[in-house]
Amino acid sequence: MSNFAFNNPAFQQQDPRNVATYPGAPQGAQGAQAASFQHGTMDAAANAQLEGMYAAPPAGALETDRMSVEDTVWKTAGLFGILLVTAAIGWVWTLGGLSAPRFDPYGGAAVNMLPWIVGALGGFVLAMVITFTSRKKVRPALIFAYAAFEGLFIGGISAFFEVRWPGIVVQATLATVAVVGVTLALFASGKIRASKKATKIFLIAMGGYLVFSLLNLVLMWTGINQNAFGLFSAEIMGIPLGLIIGVLVVIMAAYSLVLDFDQIQQGVRNGAPRKYGWLGAFGIMVTVVWLYVEILRIIAIARGNN
Repeated sequence: MSNFAFNNPAFQQQDPRNVATYPGAPQGAQGAQAASFQHGTMDAAANAQLEGMYAAPPAGALETDRMSVEDTVWKTAGLFGILLVTAAIGWVWTLGGLSAPRFDPYGGAAVNMLPWIVGALGGFVLAMVITFTSRKKVRPALIFAYAAFEGLFIGGISAFFEVRWPGIVVQATLATVAVVGVTLALFASGKIRASKKATKIFLIAMGGYLVFSLLNLVLMWTGINQNAFGLFSAEIMGIPLGLIIGVLVVIMAAYSLVLDFDQIQQGVRNGAPRKYGWLGAFGIMVTVVWLYVEILRIIAIARGNN
């Protein structure tokens, strides 16, 4: 009795060219062998292709045209490289040479404040342009120019502070690196994250600090407050107001770094185009420059205004 399973038409309809189950049909056998050889060759080629795909290095941001952490890190390093070069130019330009003039408390020191002013104004204008036009188009050239102007500003202000308080630049640089490193380590370990509540508090505090800073500038420019740091030089129970506000501002800058890291992480997770890595690098540079200047002022206030 035959097996009912073989009554299926798929098993009954055979191509006589592939039948080689009886003597006298060599052509059918040769056809089956050729087909088997062809399938084997195709399987071997497919396996070789898969092995090559597994052995090849993973596709990077350049191949995928997608934002990645590594690509953003390289962009950030490039921007800080530009900043360091122009900062050296601003330093030499401010001091009028390679050696810093000695500060005379009675006559002051001959320093050129033009690099400081040019860098601050140029950097501010470019930062506004980049911030408000980046939604439509990312322009790396503007971000390069911003880094160059910020370098002039950092070099000029650092030279000015170094003349009055020798060694302050090294102190501020080490403190800035420490804050950035600790913040990055905490973020990478997941111990600190951006939240809606914390971001709302940050925005409120940032608005209040901006109003206070603008008021302080007006009082200093009009001559109403002639202290070295304006309202920051005022004391509360013997403690300079600049130290109290400075500590809070450093915490704000550290949280701003967390926001920068979080935005980069979200961009990578959402598969944002590679060009948006420039905005991530730009955000980190803005925050680090802000942090450095604030720490520079804190140390200067702590060391005294004499």
